[in-house]
Amino acid sequence: MTLRALPNLAETSLAQAIRRIGRSGMEAALWQVFRAVAAPDNLIVLAYRDTGPPEALYRQTDDPQVFAELERTYLSGAYRLDPYYDLHLNRVPAGAYRMRDVAPDAFHRSRYFLDYYEQTTLVDEVTFVAYPAPGVSLNLCLGRDASSGVPFSGREVEACQRLAPVIAALAEAHWAGLAAGPGPADDVAAMLARAAGRAHGIHLSPRQAEVALMILRGHSTTSIALRLSVAPGTVKVFRKQLYARCGISSQAELFALMLPLLKAGD
Repeated sequence: MTLRALPNLAETSLAQAIRRIGRSGMEAALWQVFRAVAAPDNLIVLAYRDTGPPEALYRQTDDPQVFAELERTYLSGAYRLDPYYDLHLNRVPAGAYRMRDVAPDAFHRSRYFLDYYEQTTLVDEVTFVAYPAPGVSLNLCLGRDASSGVPFSGREVEACQRLAPVIAALAEAHWAGLAAGPGPADDVAAMLARAAGRAHGIHLSPRQAEVALMILRGHSTTSIALRLSVAPGTVKVFRKQLYARCGISSQAELFALMLPLLKAGD
């Protein structure tokens, strides 16, 4: 009986990645696997911890614009608004997650999207989530950007989901030595409230800080209401009180006010 090669799984590159676990060259071999499976334009491997900023472990792109603001904006604080960071906080099962499936309902109208994410030129993302150590999650994030301008196909996303257990096992073995951050997980809303008080003398209630964070992350009034188990009209009252407390009148002003506070952290 003649055995046929598995379609589009880049067996040779996958074997090479396995051989390079814990050694140099594993990331480059993984990149070749991803290129065969889903043809991404770029790749970044991020380690998220319960405290402190993510660590960029590897990146690959032909377009420098994609990661142009990575250090200055994303790693310095804007990551706290990213849907993929929320996966870490919620300890989702290891697997492959498409950005459009996990992002809040108004993500594309949020100031985080308009003022940061859109500037990366990314049009689609699929990330592999793995857990190499307690308190640490890995995102091996495949992106499509302006280089191709084409989102991942359903078949490519399905291929990533089938491959996800293998990628998670490889990543967890290769990066097993990553250390967790000190202390308990960040309460971002509480941190935001403390920073607003210190920097601007703005005293936000826990609920106001929570609503501010959800607005910044791209949740609509309806989505916030569902998460807080309140009526949409109540959320509108919260938003009005928040804007009045901050002396602002728009989401753009809220983003401009709060982003430096997210960068400052505690």
